[in-house]
Amino acid sequence: MNLLGKIKYDFMAKRKIAMIFSLVLVAISIGSLATRGLNFGLDFTGGTAVVVNFEKTIELDQIREVLEKNNFADAVVQNFGSAKSIQIRLPSKSINDSSNISNQLADIILPLDAGAKVGTGDYIGSQVGDELVEDGSLAILYAIIGILLYVTIRFEWRFSVGSVVALVHDVVITTGVFSVIQMEFDLTILAALLAVIGYSLNDTIVVFDRVRENFRGLRKKTPAQVFNTSINQTLSRTIITSLTTLLVLFALFFIGGSMIHGFAFALIVGVIIGTYSSIFVASTATLSLGISREDLMQVEKEGVNLDHIP
Repeated sequence: MNLLGKIKYDFMAKRKIAMIFSLVLVAISIGSLATRGLNFGLDFTGGTAVVVNFEKTIELDQIREVLEKNNFADAVVQNFGSAKSIQIRLPSKSINDSSNISNQLADIILPLDAGAKVGTGDYIGSQVGDELVEDGSLAILYAIIGILLYVTIRFEWRFSVGSVVALVHDVVITTGVFSVIQMEFDLTILAALLAVIGYSLNDTIVVFDRVRENFRGLRKKTPAQVFNTSINQTLSRTIITSLTTLLVLFALFFIGGSMIHGFAFALIVGVIIGTYSSIFVASTATLSLGISREDLMQVEKEGVNLDHIP
């Protein structure tokens, strides 16, 4: 069977253009992160979280409107477990501020529902936020190191470097998008970044697995042709997987509520960038390292074919 006959698009011919495009996106992301930084949420910067339990259902927009009129425009209002339980998060500098904020919120909320119970303010210090940033960064680093080792053992070190380059590419650009648009960056976004790493790696592994098979079958073809064939053979699977995933994520983004709005947005960006990187970035990086069919062949031990001779 002529596997090259299945090629529908010459992806590898466009790899230089794709790499320039990726470098531009990475440069913009790093530049924005260096100059503007991330708009960290209360999970990282510290603040006060107050839970309010209502007797009747109150619309979140109504609560936000009342808070804004009372000089709490920076409040984050979210459902907390049920439609009648609301969490209000506000920046504060100390535990005393938390107590005052809780009392002020009671004066604002009770006119909406006299039976509402306003909880005490839970203060999150900036030191906790610093630890979360450090722990989150380490989690991403450990995930990348683990992936590097896994791909090296399963495939070959050039494949592992290519996959890690693609993963770093995806994380930097996704994080850069949040820096550019200054959307709030909280723990749910950090969780989304880890999910993006897993999704992107899954796509890359599928392509690399087919590359390994084709290197052994298409012996007279160049590495670029082998990668091209493999990408086209897995393209329908990649597109279907990405589209169905995006369908769910768009549903979460538009009707899932504000609590997971940022999470869904991060995954949407990550899935799009991850699909692109598994086709262009990972393959191009691996090709640039000089991968060949010989690198994937198992070395036969000398005299292995003579073991049956007495």
